[in-house]
Amino acid sequence: MRTLTSTLLAAQQQATAVPYVKIEASNKVAGVVRLDWERLYTGTEDDYYHAVTIPGDGSLVRARVTLPDDSRKLYYQRVASPGTESDYSQWTYAGQYDILAVAAVSLGAEISLFFIKSNREIRRLKSMDYGVSWSSPELIDYSPSTSIGGMAAAYKSNGDLAIFFADQSVLYVKKCAGGSWQAQSGWDKSTGALSGVGCAYGGDWDLLVTGQDTAGNYRLWSLVFGDGGEAAAGSWSDLQELAAASPDGDFSYQQPFLDKPDVYRCFFVEKFTGADSYQRPFRAHTVLDTGFSESLWREPVPFDLSAEYGLALAHHGDYAWLSCPSGVWRASLTSQNLDLTADVVEVRQELGESSGKLTVVLRNDGGKYHAPGQGSLAVLDIGSQLDFSPGYVTAAGSEVSAGQHFRLEALEHAGSGGKASLTLHAVGGWEELDDWSARHQFRWNKSSPQVSVKNILAFVLARVGLKLEVISQSADITGFCPEFLISPEQSGDTVVARLLSYVPDVVFSEGGKAYLVNPLPADDAVYGYGTAHAIREGRYRAGARARNRVQVEGDDEGAPVIADSFSWDEINKLGDRFQQIFDRNISTVAQAQQRGAAYLRRMETQSTGGSLMVPVNCGQQLYDVIEITDDRAGLDAARRRVLGIVLHYLPHRGEYYQKLMLGVP
Repeated sequence: MRTLTSTLLAAQQQATAVPYVKIEASNKVAGVVRLDWERLYTGTEDDYYHAVTIPGDGSLVRARVTLPDDSRKLYYQRVASPGTESDYSQWTYAGQYDILAVAAVSLGAEISLFFIKSNREIRRLKSMDYGVSWSSPELIDYSPSTSIGGMAAAYKSNGDLAIFFADQSVLYVKKCAGGSWQAQSGWDKSTGALSGVGCAYGGDWDLLVTGQDTAGNYRLWSLVFGDGGEAAAGSWSDLQELAAASPDGDFSYQQPFLDKPDVYRCFFVEKFTGADSYQRPFRAHTVLDTGFSESLWREPVPFDLSAEYGLALAHHGDYAWLSCPSGVWRASLTSQNLDLTADVVEVRQELGESSGKLTVVLRNDGGKYHAPGQGSLAVLDIGSQLDFSPGYVTAAGSEVSAGQHFRLEALEHAGSGGKASLTLHAVGGWEELDDWSARHQFRWNKSSPQVSVKNILAFVLARVGLKLEVISQSADITGFCPEFLISPEQSGDTVVARLLSYVPDVVFSEGGKAYLVNPLPADDAVYGYGTAHAIREGRYRAGARARNRVQVEGDDEGAPVIADSFSWDEINKLGDRFQQIFDRNISTVAQAQQRGAAYLRRMETQSTGGSLMVPVNCGQQLYDVIEITDDRAGLDAARRRVLGIVLHYLPHRGEYYQKLMLGVP
């Protein structure tokens, strides 16, 4: 149950409480600002290696390399006050040619423009005045070969910096600490040829790398080079996969760019060489309130551009910027909110174990909402986030329980008898999971058990922007590491249901997060109805279990592992309602018994039903255990678990109630 203030708690238990419901629309996706890119420049420059950075004065500094038939010349550009009317077409030749890779990075007034030449020289052009003037090229080091697969760099706040470059199958790092360059060193990974690297600093040097693994599969990975933040200084984290393609599928990945204006955001190129070939940038961002090392990324989506060498990212102030040689884009990082509360005439919220919907009706008699998605209603559009906050007028004012987000799916204008309305249809996290399908194959624990059900679940939920949070959890969900395969086109809700079938835990979605609960019979009740909080209507049902005997069969290196689980009281009354489960991931009798017990527990939860009709409890959540006192049904502090919530608000009829669907604790 969400925590409520003492005044809000007192108000919802009063017989004559005054309802208050707050509805807001915002330009967010699962709590993260949606970047709406506006193209400011379209030029004729050739698509090739490039970089961008924004120093402390907000100027835009870009670099590009010309094509091989123009000697791979290095050009740079400084736009002092970048905006919609700025000139992004003027370039200055740096006097350098035969450039194999380039990276740009800045801190305050200092800008470093790194490049690798065909003679293996690693050089830097440095500016100490925001790019107004530049030093002579400084020789930093030499690359091992000329097979360079990308270059990136990042400063830390004290002025230290690191450059990373991919040379064949090795990612190298060279650090500058206290003004002194250290010896370059290679990572400790085994891969095939690498094709790109992106970098941002966030307590460690956080990296994206593209290339092939040792089997020839194309990969987009994340990893961390430690600086004492999430990883020990000088250490390399494990490679974590963001995208994958087999070597025989005509797909590959290259040219990643990484930045952290609010959350980590990236662009990379997906290249397809089959019929109707393309080189398309894709964008993605990390889930809100997660660390880079967790590698929890929302599903990458395509960007409307053909660019083999990708799109470089930078940010300053209220804007994020994108750049390629022939293009500049800008997007606001500011959260925009539209308060709809005053025009709400009806709200209906429906939450179930695998569903979540919100319907909001707004009065539109004066034509206020004739043009959603435009002008002052720009944020009220398909894909916008709706924030729903139920509450009451209390002794402290109008108070709500905030934190429930929904995605706006449809807008419906209606008119009748001189009245007009706009209805907003929004969905929750489960519907977003249903909409998501795997773009390619994912596989865990094929060779050895390393990744738990919980970690796989967190990865899948992140693809739709949901962060997995723990209210309670079983030992199984962290200790069981099944061989698990997600095939292309499998939907997210199907995948999550499969994962949860392994464990007794359940998940509910709320406010851009997915909450993990291990529902135990002995869980404490969090709230009571029928004493301080009135019950308007109650129905209490006890029924038979759909299955009362489960036989689980596994495999221990070819030898069958079989265990039965029984609900003896049910069997004695109704006979044997049998279910057989086979799972080759189960290799011990204990695992088989745990799976059977979890299955029977789920059957028990679903066998006892009923519902309560109550004045709205603003903090009620799915899977809460509640106590019910209802003399009409002979119940005294009877414990039930909330399996569904329907909230209805109809102010002109004085209706503000919840219907709670019940199960056993």
